Amino acid sequence: MRYFTHNGSKYKVDALGYLLDPEEWDENFAEGMAPKVRIEGGLTEAHWKVIYFIRNTFDKMNICPLVYVACKQNAIGLGDLKKLFPTGYLRGACRLAGVTYREGYFQKNWIEEHIVHHTRMYEKKSYETDVYGFLVNFEDWDENFAVHKAYEMKMPEYLTSKHWDIIYFMRKHYESTGVVPTVYETCENNDIDLDALERLFPDGYHRGAVKIAGLRDD
Repeated sequence: MRYFTHNGSKYKVDALGYLLDPEEWDENFAEGMAPKVRIEGGLTEAHWKVIYFIRNTFDKMNICPLVYVACKQNAIGLGDLKKLFPTGYLRGACRLAGVTYREGYFQKNWIEEHIVHHTRMYEKKSYETDVYGFLVNFEDWDENFAVHKAYEMKMPEYLTSKHWDIIYFMRKHYESTGVVPTVYETCENNDIDLDALERLFPDGYHRGAVKIAGLRDD
């Protein structure tokens, strides 16, 4: 069991520093974790506005809000978000808010009792996925997996050349760095804004683009 301690309070976290139980979150956790996500000088009102939005959404709907929604509801652009949370929306804002994209997939008790991997078969090829539908092995990915994942998500259109540009960029980035690119890096390197990304991957950056590209943060 891993712990993060700040001002005498101890929090159970996973290997990446995410709070294991969102109900244990408090402002002290966010303040202590801020330097670990490259925020120096303390959290400002602008930081707290985004953090509280994520927390309030989670409290009301039991789900981590998509980056598209967080930006629109707080009237900020991707560039503004990057300045506030340089390590990314998931690895920065959501981490400080004590939730991740995994929150909201299933009820907590169900997850605790059913942490298993699934095998999906697409056109006579099997792919091992985790309980959230993310590909377990990076090397197992192929275009067939991406096409069928997009179909499962009921995306409004087939994968276009722009989809593939983004997917291949993400996989190449992961292959060379071992890290899933942030939403900032993906948008900047593919010359698109957040609205365009939302049109391409309406399920979200991590729940959509990352999943289709056969990647996952773990």
